[in-house]
Amino acid sequence: MSEGRAPCSSAGHVYSLLVVRTAESSDERPASDLTARARIRDAAIECFAEEGFGASFRTIARRAGVSAGLITHHFAAKEQLRAECDTEVLRRYRTIKTDAVDAPSAHLLGNLAAPGVAAPILVYLIRAIQAGGAPATHFLELLMDDARAVMAAGVASGLVRPSHDEEARLRYLTYQSMGALLVQFLTAPDQSPEAFVASMRAAGRDTILPTLELFTEGVLTSRQMLDDYLHYMWQPPDASDPHADATPDAAPATDAELDADPDADRPARSATA
Repeated sequence: MSEGRAPCSSAGHVYSLLVVRTAESSDERPASDLTARARIRDAAIECFAEEGFGASFRTIARRAGVSAGLITHHFAAKEQLRAECDTEVLRRYRTIKTDAVDAPSAHLLGNLAAPGVAAPILVYLIRAIQAGGAPATHFLELLMDDARAVMAAGVASGLVRPSHDEEARLRYLTYQSMGALLVQFLTAPDQSPEAFVASMRAAGRDTILPTLELFTEGVLTSRQMLDDYLHYMWQPPDASDPHADATPDAAPATDAELDADPDADRPARSATA
C-alpha cells in the first residue's frame, strides 16, 4: 500500500469500531469435511442464533443430520454444548475482526455487514450478550480488547485524538455499538440471522454520515462543559463544606497542551467523581 493510502486505511480501522460490521469468514469448511461433533457444534450455533438458547437437541439434530442420541453422546448437557459453541464463536469472531482490521478503508465502508456465513456469528454474539452472565462479560471484554488495539493504533498514527481516559472511552464506544445492535435486534425479533444482517447493512449506510460527522466535528459548539468537568475531576469540591469553592487551584492540561506535549499530566479520576 502506498504512503498516500495509509491515512485512508487507518480511518477504516477506526471506523470499524464505530459502525459494527461483519465479513465472510475465510476459514469455513464444507460440512462433509467436519467430524460429527463439529457438525453438531456448528448446527447448534445456527440454531441458537435463529431460535435462542432454548433450541432443543431435536432441532439441532435435524440441522446437523444426526440423531438426538448422538448429541447426548458427545454432550451430556446443553451447558456443555453451549460452552463449546461459545469457544468456536469467539474463534471465528477473532478471524473476522482480523480480516476487517487488515482490510482497506473502502472495503470497510462498502461492506458494513456482508450477508453470509458470519451472520449466525453476529446474532449469536448478540443473543449471548442479551442473555447476560459470564459469557456476556467475556464477549464484551473481547470486544474491548479489539477496540483497545485499534484505538491505540489510531492515536499513534495521529488520526485519533488521545483521550483523558482511554479505558472509559473504549468502554463507551463498545457499549454504544453493542447497545445499538441490541436495539436493532430486539425491534426485529422474528428475522433470520441473514435477514437481520441485511437490514443492519441497510441501516448502517444511513448512519455513515452522522457517525463520521459526530466523531469528526463533534456536537457541542463550546468546550465549556468539558473544561468544567475536567476541573471537577482535578479537584472536586468538599461535599461536607457547603461553602467550598468548586474552582480548582490548578487546571489540568488542555487538549492543546496535550497535543503539544503528549507526556503532560492528565487529570486523575477522583474516587468521588
